Amino acid sequence: MLASGMTSHLTDGGAYPGLQLTLHDGGILEIVIRSEKTLNAVNADAHRALTRVWRDIDDTPGIRCVLIRGEGRGFSSGGDYTLIEEMAGDFTALARVWKEARDLVYNVVNCGKPIVSAIHGPCVGAGLAVALLADVSIAAKSARLLDGHVRLGVAAGDHAAIIWPLLCGLNRAKYHLLTGESVSGEEAERIGLVSLSVPDAELLDRAWTVARKLAQGSPTAIRWTKYALNNWLRQAGPIFDTSLALEFLGFTGPDVKEGLASLREKREPQFEEDAPI
Repeated sequence: MLASGMTSHLTDGGAYPGLQLTLHDGGILEIVIRSEKTLNAVNADAHRALTRVWRDIDDTPGIRCVLIRGEGRGFSSGGDYTLIEEMAGDFTALARVWKEARDLVYNVVNCGKPIVSAIHGPCVGAGLAVALLADVSIAAKSARLLDGHVRLGVAAGDHAAIIWPLLCGLNRAKYHLLTGESVSGEEAERIGLVSLSVPDAELLDRAWTVARKLAQGSPTAIRWTKYALNNWLRQAGPIFDTSLALEFLGFTGPDVKEGLASLREKREPQFEEDAPI
């Protein structure tokens, strides 16, 4: 629960389903993604919460830095299958989640408070978007970062086109986004996809050390530096918007149904032999 003096929409324990918010000494807000039964998969409610929380944090005094992590065995296993199925069959749900996915990325980019992510275990989907868009991303060496869009049968939207080429270069981005091959935390640091990689046992200590350093710095200097640097991401907005539109167009096609079925049945997908474009 947050300290007194915070606005009511942040103090309400049910305001952000799937997220646990705690304000620590020094103005560090800890966000824990929680859904241990599904390895912190993001369902419809959690997706909405993960979108809204950044705007609320930006508007709330007393928060100097944010540290986000996953509960238990991993950061997040990605989108909940039920949510994916709903999107593939209901236009209203599809449009709603498209707007949330767009706002999630821009809300993280535009949040003035510095954000540190501590990544362990699987990190997929909306969780991966937040983890990589964080200002400082710290991964356990054994962490597994995966953009699974092509395996599902849709274009790599979410955050991928806006930040992967900037972080690790276009060739590396194409390789991992087109093949769907995962990246370990250690390899992610080597190619520039995350800020740091540390031994698993040191992850949280290192993340908290960085968060405290950011929280103790000049708020205006840090926030304005972040704002200027994130113009690299803002200028890629049209690229991101295109990728997201193509991802959600894919949810209306046949491949996503086969991709989802194959994931549920734990088998290789049998996608269409050719595309109509």
